[in-house]
Amino acid sequence: MSEKKTPEIVAASLQQALVDLIDLSLQAKQAHWNVYGPQFRSVHLQLDDVVAELRVWSDDVAERLAALGEHPDGRAATVASTSAVEAYEAGAVAADKVIQQFAERLTAAGERIQGELPELEADLPSQDLLTGIAFGLEKQAWMFRASH
Repeated sequence: MSEKKTPEIVAASLQQALVDLIDLSLQAKQAHWNVYGPQFRSVHLQLDDVVAELRVWSDDVAERLAALGEHPDGRAATVASTSAVEAYEAGAVAADKVIQQFAERLTAAGERIQGELPELEADLPSQDLLTGIAFGLEKQAWMFRASH
């Protein structure tokens, strides 16, 4: 049985989405542990919801890559060296700043994915998967903006 080789742009788009989603989930957990201020509880809980969605999305993307005969790479070194997500600061961060940071990061990640969608017309299932993820990122960003 031969493996189907996916076009390079599809594999690259899926891999980039994978590392960005993993990075966002790690950053959201970091923020979850270190958020403080009057909105602590609501932001703390909202971050857990975001982490759960990001983990499902990253798993879906990795499994899509594998289904296409590719090898998803979610290793820490790969994520650290290839993620397009802005780095997250260490230490305590005020809830209002966390809200702003995640609204921006989720929006940027969704926009990066949307920018790749026209190039994925040769693989509609991958395009559809990433369209749904871009929609989810946009929705989560809106939920952060709405709470500010």
